[in-house]
Amino acid sequence: MTNPFIPTLALTAGEPAGIGPDLCIQIAQQPIAGKLVAIADRELLLTRAHQLQLPLQLIEISPSTPPSQHIPGSLQVLHVPLTEPAQPGILNPANAHYVLATLQRAVELCNTGQFDGMVTAPVHKGIINDAGIPFTGHTEYLAELTDSAVVMMLVGGNMRVTLATTHLPLKEVAAAITTDLIESKLRVIHRDLVKRFMLNKPRIVVAGLNPHAGESGHLGREEIDVIIPALDKLRAEGMDLKGPVPADTLFNPAYLNQYDCIFTMYHDQGLPVLKHASFGEGVNVTLGLPIIRTSVDHGTALELAATGRAHSGSLLTAIEMAAQLARNQAQSLNHAS
Repeated sequence: MTNPFIPTLALTAGEPAGIGPDLCIQIAQQPIAGKLVAIADRELLLTRAHQLQLPLQLIEISPSTPPSQHIPGSLQVLHVPLTEPAQPGILNPANAHYVLATLQRAVELCNTGQFDGMVTAPVHKGIINDAGIPFTGHTEYLAELTDSAVVMMLVGGNMRVTLATTHLPLKEVAAAITTDLIESKLRVIHRDLVKRFMLNKPRIVVAGLNPHAGESGHLGREEIDVIIPALDKLRAEGMDLKGPVPADTLFNPAYLNQYDCIFTMYHDQGLPVLKHASFGEGVNVTLGLPIIRTSVDHGTALELAATGRAHSGSLLTAIEMAAQLARNQAQSLNHAS
């Protein structure tokens, strides 16, 4: 009888002035099936645990002390030092490089196979840019680090919602929607639904860009000129695609039961519905990476840092999903061999 696969996951603590450290400490109190290692400043975690009045035993990870099964009340940590001490709720651009260093370390450990996936607490895009570092988000940064074509997926409320464009001003969306973009994003989505979500023939429904999916061209021609040609080409290759469908009727529960994934054209077309259905319990998954990455569905909530009022539900769900995706990947590799 073979031993069950136990995934090892990296957990980056995110913006040190926000609730990321709080969530890591709250998660440490709970039973977790797997090996979890926080990548963060150890003093930050200990200080925040004291402020939250929660017990925390840190176990430092090194080549001589590899990760072990999680023990409630403790947290395994790989120390990355802050540039300056962090104050709850007070952003400091001096610590922007620390935030990015934790992400870089997690990617390195996943790339070398030492970790089976990474889970990220929220970062603050504005303060990283204020530090003089162009940064549009986790998704884009991880794509750059791994030289990957990626797709943002949010999972929650019995939905998987993916995006053609992510953190882009609304006035730039229509020009960004091209046939090549639609094709490349749907290929990534289809591949990872098969490879990581174990769906043999995923059914994907595609939203139109314009109201009423363009109303036969009267409310915009992107559906006719861009989206439909891309879908027709991919259908000819065997993909199960429906659309383009008007976004205002797409999220009918009875309709959604027919599909495994929703593909929307821009950030605020798909995500408000999902977050209404599952806020605080949703998971952000980056498709297309060579590694597994999941994250929370919310921001840094600076006003809640060190108050004890932050909820760890989304982070716990993200950890559970990363572990499941890692198990799926291991199972797939075993079958292939």
